[in-house]
Amino acid sequence: MEEMNRLPPDHPDRLALADEVHARPPEPLDQPVRATYLALLVDAAERDAEREHLARLCASFGVAPPTHGVTQFSARLGAVRAKWERHGEFSGWTFIAPGLDEPPFGEPAAALLPPGWLAALPGRTLVGAHARYLHGGDARPDPAALADHFGTNIVVGGAVGDGAGHAFTDFRIHADGCARFLLVNRSFTPRQAGRMLQRLFEIEAYRMLGLLALPIARRQLPAIVAIEQSLATLTARIAREDGHEEALLHELTRMAAEVESSLAASQFRLGATRAYSELVRTRIAELREQRLPGTQTIDEFMARRLAPAVATCSTVSQRLHDLSERVAQASSLLATRVGIARERQNQALLASMDRRAKLQLRLQQTVEGLSVAAIVYYVAGLVGHLAKGAQAAGLAIEPELIVGLAIPVIAGLAWLTIRRVHRHIDAAERGSP
Repeated sequence: MEEMNRLPPDHPDRLALADEVHARPPEPLDQPVRATYLALLVDAAERDAEREHLARLCASFGVAPPTHGVTQFSARLGAVRAKWERHGEFSGWTFIAPGLDEPPFGEPAAALLPPGWLAALPGRTLVGAHARYLHGGDARPDPAALADHFGTNIVVGGAVGDGAGHAFTDFRIHADGCARFLLVNRSFTPRQAGRMLQRLFEIEAYRMLGLLALPIARRQLPAIVAIEQSLATLTARIAREDGHEEALLHELTRMAAEVESSLAASQFRLGATRAYSELVRTRIAELREQRLPGTQTIDEFMARRLAPAVATCSTVSQRLHDLSERVAQASSLLATRVGIARERQNQALLASMDRRAKLQLRLQQTVEGLSVAAIVYYVAGLVGHLAKGAQAAGLAIEPELIVGLAIPVIAGLAWLTIRRVHRHIDAAERGSP
């Protein structure tokens, strides 16, 4: 029976793909708790150091460290639950501790870690956030309670989970270097509360990752404007046909190299902005927000603040691509014109060479005619000397008559010889034997 139910061999990635939908599960929350979240940009060279740093933390609490190759790990380290997740270009750290700190955010969960361990983490901090999860009953927190958590900052948020709780934040970095989130329970289950807190942290992480391209886009804009103006000037010069095509083509080549360099330096980051902004919208939708009177929702806040930044990055990316195409079109047009000009020069050169060849042929024919005359003159002279020698020897001949009769024969033979030489040369040029 077991043999009959055996499956064919597994695909090499079957188990990894099946487990992917279960990756990065949220930590269930039993109220009240406090949490700290960090998102660190980690280079490839720092990955091993990051794992070793986590292993030392686990060893200090007598906990088995993560095995090599895993990309997520969670464990209870004393009073703190720690969770580590490795993403494509950053690592996420979540630390959850029971109980609430007083005053609010005075002693976050990360304060319970060994001294100095947090500061020694490899990487550069992109996101630091503290959160408090507390019970609030059916009523929404009053403005005074929110002021205790966020001070005088403008607070955004609303009911989440279809009214199962409230979530608030000010999206500000406070004096301790971290943002703040307040999650208030009304009827959350532990896992539902964990999912809500994870979404809030991910919204902040993906928002910051998406905005990494904004400084790049702002630096690119002046260069793009300058190149667009230079291209317009060059295009006008191309239309005038002022005879400086080679110099214009050189300038267009330099401009194309500059545009392609800008594309290569910025396209990964600009493309990542679109992906991260889509993740932000997805996580906000998963909050299932409901408006509270007088309070702006997280969705509205992001639509007004994040969307323009994303649009700027998208515009810069599109302008760079458009500029690359325009430079390529101008270069192609100018290269075609240069090619036509060179073709005309080549045709003129060939025509000049043809005229020279015809002149040389005429000169050669003239020289050949003179050569025939010279040959006839010299050979006739030799015949005359022979005839005079024969007359002196006693033969009854007239040297002048002999020479006169020999001249046509000599001329004919010379002409036939030259014709035969011409035929051999023509045959050799045609490849004939």
